[in-house]
Amino acid sequence: MGRLKAGRLGHGLVRAFAIGVLAVAGLAAALAGPAVAQTAEKPQLTLGVGGKPLLYYLPLTIAERKGFFKEEGLDVSINDFGGGAKSLQALIGGSVDVVTGAYEHTIRMQAKGQDIVSVIELGRFPGIVLVAGKDSGIKAVKDLKGRKVGVTAPGSSTNFFVNFLLAKDGLKPEDVSFVGVGGGASAVAQMKHGGIDAMANLDPVITKLESDGDVAILADSRTEAGSEAIFGGPNPAAVLYLKRDFVTRNPVTTQKLVNAFAKALKWLHAATPAEVAAVVPAEYLLGDTGLYEAAVKNSMPMYSVTGVIPEAAMKNALGMLVAFDPELKSASIDLAKTFDGTFVKKAGSH
Repeated sequence: MGRLKAGRLGHGLVRAFAIGVLAVAGLAAALAGPAVAQTAEKPQLTLGVGGKPLLYYLPLTIAERKGFFKEEGLDVSINDFGGGAKSLQALIGGSVDVVTGAYEHTIRMQAKGQDIVSVIELGRFPGIVLVAGKDSGIKAVKDLKGRKVGVTAPGSSTNFFVNFLLAKDGLKPEDVSFVGVGGGASAVAQMKHGGIDAMANLDPVITKLESDGDVAILADSRTEAGSEAIFGGPNPAAVLYLKRDFVTRNPVTTQKLVNAFAKALKWLHAATPAEVAAVVPAEYLLGDTGLYEAAVKNSMPMYSVTGVIPEAAMKNALGMLVAFDPELKSASIDLAKTFDGTFVKKAGSH
């Protein structure tokens, strides 16, 4: 009888201990576990982007079309603007909650007293290409003086790219006339019909113009070698950026957004160009699936592998802006405030 009581007591202690361990484990999971198990503070969001069909923003389209936002419990409405400068204005004005846009906006806004922070790197090279019309007589950047140069929108990353190349050749932004041409079929049409002499744009626009024999390439940042030649190393491209106070108020929502984009990057690096072409909206293909697949292949090296912006890349981005922006030459910029890597590191851990 004594042994029976002792056995029952022993089993009771073991059971109590096991329940205690599970309770502690459950508490730990609640405190440190993935945000996917938690409820977003703001499950309905509006996201701004400037030229969604561009391959620069392909991770956004993948996150949307593959249902990665929905998997995280988010209902994301996407507002597509004519260029990155317009989506930035929408964020500052409060009509969108978050933006998929160029990293350099986080630097420029800090100089203007606006605390904008990026939380995941989507592109490690800009992927922007400067081309000149075949019959324009433009053979080098210095030949752009006095010419019309197309960019997605004035004040956008394509504009900054040209400004930097001009500065490297001793020219100023005022030495050319910038024309906003967007990032899709309208940009192709402007270049083909002589509305502009040269253009800074992205794929699939560039691959379309190249394959049709309409342009010659002056500078190409789609690859590591190209980025090295232009900037001296990697230069962060598309990121997800938000107002700092949004991140502070909505940490679970921010984590869920980053999780969705991290899934998109992972999917992209495992996908074939044909698989990508099968996912995006038909109008993104510019009427030629094979050409779109070629553009994806050309652009694939530019997508971030880790989602983390290296410090050296941040410095390259600042160096590019300082080269042509007098306001930034005199500004004191804290690059550590332009990127918060805590969310992407958590996204990679589950």
